[in-house]
Amino acid sequence: MSQIVLKARNRSETGSAVARRLRRNGRIPGVLYGRSGQSRSIDLDVLEFVNSIKNISETTIVKVEIDGESHDAFVKNTQRTIKDGKVLHVDFYEVESGVVLRAKVSVHVRGNPVGVRDGGTLEVPIHEVEVECLPKDLPERIIVDVSGLKVNQSVHVRELALGEGIRTITGGDQVVAVVKFAKTGSAAASGEEAASGETETKG
Repeated sequence: MSQIVLKARNRSETGSAVARRLRRNGRIPGVLYGRSGQSRSIDLDVLEFVNSIKNISETTIVKVEIDGESHDAFVKNTQRTIKDGKVLHVDFYEVESGVVLRAKVSVHVRGNPVGVRDGGTLEVPIHEVEVECLPKDLPERIIVDVSGLKVNQSVHVRELALGEGIRTITGGDQVVAVVKFAKTGSAAASGEEAASGETETKG
């Protein structure tokens, strides 16, 4: 997928009155935060922004063009109205090309495990993995194919297929997905009775 480009303008005025005026004119206020802590007030076209970010994740790097200057950044926070979800404000965090960064990447499981078809249950204990890499190598998401998992088999962080130059910060022994046998109703009931000491003894 080609990189998303968002055109923005420098914004010298701040405050709630300015923000309301921008929204009435079809624009949204935003802030671009740099790696060293500096910030820059900007505004963007609301329709372009909404249409562009429909299918991106928090680790998607977009290009923000501000009056002819290009900045690679994450869309880190989007404030919306509770009632209808209209965008009120957006925060971008700039990334620097060639400088290693850390980010949490979402995990998406794919496939119907063999073990589930045999009566097991798929569990996904974690939904994101922290990695360290250059911005150009950062994946938008991590896809885990679980179709081959049998009952009592699992996928660990260390087994994830990641590209070259990507190092996992999350512990390699953490389970990403596992198929376990599902308790039947009678087995679950027996276990509950045993735990409560209410099983009947025949003599």
